Amino acid sequence: MNTKYIDLIDQTYYFPQEEFNLDGEHLQFHGIPLNELVKQYGSPLKFTYLPKISENILRAKNWFANAIEKNNYKGKYHYCYCTKSSHFQHIMHEALKNNIHMETSSAFDINIIEKLKADGKLSNDTFVVCNGFKREKYIDNIARLINNGHQNCIPIIDNYEEIDLLSDAINDTFKVGIRIASEEEPKFEFYTSRLGIGYKNIVPFYENQIKDNDKVELKMLHFFINTGIRDNAYYWNELVKCLKVYVRLKKICPSLDSLNIGGGFPI
Repeated sequence: MNTKYIDLIDQTYYFPQEEFNLDGEHLQFHGIPLNELVKQYGSPLKFTYLPKISENILRAKNWFANAIEKNNYKGKYHYCYCTKSSHFQHIMHEALKNNIHMETSSAFDINIIEKLKADGKLSNDTFVVCNGFKREKYIDNIARLINNGHQNCIPIIDNYEEIDLLSDAINDTFKVGIRIASEEEPKFEFYTSRLGIGYKNIVPFYENQIKDNDKVELKMLHFFINTGIRDNAYYWNELVKCLKVYVRLKKICPSLDSLNIGGGFPI
């Protein structure tokens, strides 16, 4: 019976990891001598290896490109960088080398989007998907971005009040998405299903608040799973329920053409 900690590590992770190697007795990460970094900056130490960002983005794009070709799928895949994963300029600039789109989650993220546009890193063709609970400042910033001509800014409706708040602040027509409140994985420590509109309420919500609203066009459904994309029964069950809602809604809403899968890829 394996009872030592090293046995747990051996059973959990694959070694050697491709990023690490030994130079004598010293550990290197992508050829970078970690001992030298610790000598210079001290420890504990966290640093970002920028080439890995582009590598992972391109890997995700290739996964979807291969699946799209294999299944003769007629749609397109767009990678969105979630600003809350890191707000550092050098990290965002690296990500933006890969023809990506953006996803925000708070008011000051919109200021970052505007700065990136001013610097020529983003254009009006870039999709800006605005997730998260929208307090007054976030609503104001989203409205400013759209009012200044960024029609590809898509606020994701998180609750029943946000449509009216956005309609009051935005001057012209605008696109929205709806966040589906997924059911939580059993025993998950953070209960998030309060965020979004329940599966059974999506179609009534569209018919009551969006269908006859001349300012609002529904473009997207947002599907979020807290654990990220995983190959287990819980994930696929929730995704199937989401797709069934999408099909029902598409039949009465021709403008719906996008499914935003949130939660990302687990480490």
